[in-house]
Amino acid sequence: MNAFVLAGGASSRMGRDKALLELHGQPLIHYALRKFRELGFEPSIVGSRPDLAFFAPIVFDNSPGAGPLGGIEAALAASSAELNIFLAVDLPLLPTSFLQWLANRSAITRALATIPLLQGRPQPLCAVYSRELLPHIRSSLAFGQAKVMHAIQAGAAAIRTPIDAFHVESIASAQAWPQPLSLHRWFQNINTPSDLSALMLEHLARIE
Repeated sequence: MNAFVLAGGASSRMGRDKALLELHGQPLIHYALRKFRELGFEPSIVGSRPDLAFFAPIVFDNSPGAGPLGGIEAALAASSAELNIFLAVDLPLLPTSFLQWLANRSAITRALATIPLLQGRPQPLCAVYSRELLPHIRSSLAFGQAKVMHAIQAGAAAIRTPIDAFHVESIASAQAWPQPLSLHRWFQNINTPSDLSALMLEHLARIE
């Protein structure tokens, strides 16, 4: 399994690059990469961002402007592994232990896609995708359809294989995960300056 941090967003709501925003003295890209490295991965960064090569190898987006789906396509095309785990750069509160569990689950099921659901809503930017989806993702992009879930579901339908979409709430209740934050905070995006300011004001002692 290979690991990728999605860092190619336009950051339009933030007004400046999110990957290099500092939280407790470290850029957001640091937190995402550290989570994967703690799990033994050698992660790459996906996006048209040569300036981030200081932090990890870069996989350049083949479809600039296509959003996260373009980054997922580029990563799957570059990967030598069947299964690939992804994390958006702006999810600093996600526990590393959850990423470990996600990777373990996908390694067992070998599903086309392993996607968490929180309050019934898919979280496709913290997920595991099979390279088997690559031609179907490319097809979606070619037709101008850049929504991640649409492309994944269309690919699963074409291959006639279901995706593994699981409810985080039901799984978390059965796991001994450290939960310093409520579940809905795990997937809290840092999209705007006010999001970042609110997080800084909390003075969190540690980000998992």
